[in-house]
Amino acid sequence: MATVKTVLRKTRLADGSYPISLRVSKDRQSKYFQTIFRAFPNEWNPTSGSFTSKNTNNIQNNRLLLKFKDRALKILSDLEMDKSDFTLKDFENRFRIVSNPLQQNFFYFWDEIIGEMTYAGRTGNARVNKNSFNSLKKFNEGTRLNFKEITPSFLYKYEAFLRSRGGSDGGIGVRMRAIRAIYNFAIERKIAKEQDYPFKVYKVSKLKGKNLKKALTMEEVLKIRDLDLEENPSLVNTRNYFIFSFYTRGMNFTDMMKLEWKDIDQDKIYYTRSKTKGNFQIKIVLPVQEILSHYKQFSKGTKYVFPILLKNSLMPSQIENRKHKVLLRYNKELKEIAKICEINKPISSYVARHSFANCLKQKGVATDIISESMGHQNLAVTQAYLKEFDNSVLDDAIEILV
Repeated sequence: MATVKTVLRKTRLADGSYPISLRVSKDRQSKYFQTIFRAFPNEWNPTSGSFTSKNTNNIQNNRLLLKFKDRALKILSDLEMDKSDFTLKDFENRFRIVSNPLQQNFFYFWDEIIGEMTYAGRTGNARVNKNSFNSLKKFNEGTRLNFKEITPSFLYKYEAFLRSRGGSDGGIGVRMRAIRAIYNFAIERKIAKEQDYPFKVYKVSKLKGKNLKKALTMEEVLKIRDLDLEENPSLVNTRNYFIFSFYTRGMNFTDMMKLEWKDIDQDKIYYTRSKTKGNFQIKIVLPVQEILSHYKQFSKGTKYVFPILLKNSLMPSQIENRKHKVLLRYNKELKEIAKICEINKPISSYVARHSFANCLKQKGVATDIISESMGHQNLAVTQAYLKEFDNSVLDDAIEILV
C-alpha cells in the first residue's frame, strides 16, 4: 500500500530554513517531490506534517499543502484502479503532469506530439499538425489554452473563424481532426479527462469535402499516355508518373517516390501502401514496363526507381521537403499536359487513382473487384467512391426522354 506525507527535508538552505517535500512511499521505497514551501524547525510539526502556529501564514499554507497532498492521493487511487502493481515511476510521470500547469496546456502537449512525429519520421503528419497548431493559435490569440477550455462552443466558434476566412468543409475538417487526435492522445496518456471530451457533441463527421472527385475517361488517359512530348521533354517525368500511377491501381505519389528497384521481381511490383499499410502485388503491364525500362536506362544510381529522391540516405525532413517540392511541380505540369491534350478537367496527382477506378467501372468491372484492387477496407468505401464519378450513364438515360 502506498502512503503520502509532507516532510521537512534535512538539507539546510542558506537562510537557515529547510525545504518541504511530499514523500510518497510504496513497497519500502520512497520518492520525494519538492513543494513551493520552506520552514524553520520551530514552524513545523513533523507528526502531522503541517505548519505550526509560529508560521506567519500557517492556515493558508496548510490548506495549500493539503491540496497538494490530496492531489497525490487522488493519483494514487487512480493508479490503484488502473493497475495495482504500479511503480513510483508511474506515479511520478502522472504527478508531474497534474502538478505542472504547462502539461495541462493543450498547445504545450500538441507541440510535444509534433516533436514525437518528427522524431519518428512521420514528417507529413508533423507538417499537417504544425499548420493546424498555428491556425488554432491565431484564433486563440496565443497559446494559453487548457484541455478543459476546448468545449463544443469553443470548437463552433473556431469553425466560424475558419469559415470567415474562406475555409471549406474539407479544410476545416483537417483542422478539427488534428485537434481531435491530439485530445485522444491526451486522454490515453491520462493528461485530459474523457468526461471533458468535446467531440461527443461537436461532430467532425459533418465536415466532409463537397468537391466531387475528378476522374478521366479511358480515352482521356490514352491521350496522355500516347502524347508526343518531343517538343516538351521537360514534361516526360510528369507524364510517366501519372501513367505509372494509373496502371498500378492508382499508386499514390509518396509510394512511387519511395519505390525501390528491389520491390520489382520479374513481372510483379511488391509494395506496402504508406497510407493504409496494405500490401500490394501488382502485375507489370506493358505501359508500366516501358516506363520502368526508361528509368533503368537513365538511372541516377540510387536504390529508387524514380528520380525524385536523389540520394539513398536522406533524413525524414529532407524526404518530406523533396516530396513537397516535386509534388508541386508535378501537379503544375499535369495541368500543362491536360491543356496540350485538350482535356478540360482539373488534373492532379490523385486523379490517376480516381481515373483507374472510374475506367474499371466504365468497363463493367464488378465493384467488389474494384474495391479489392484499390485496397479499400470494405465495399461501402468503394461504393461511395464510385458514386461521385462520371454521370454519363444518367445523362444517356435522360436522352431517352428527349
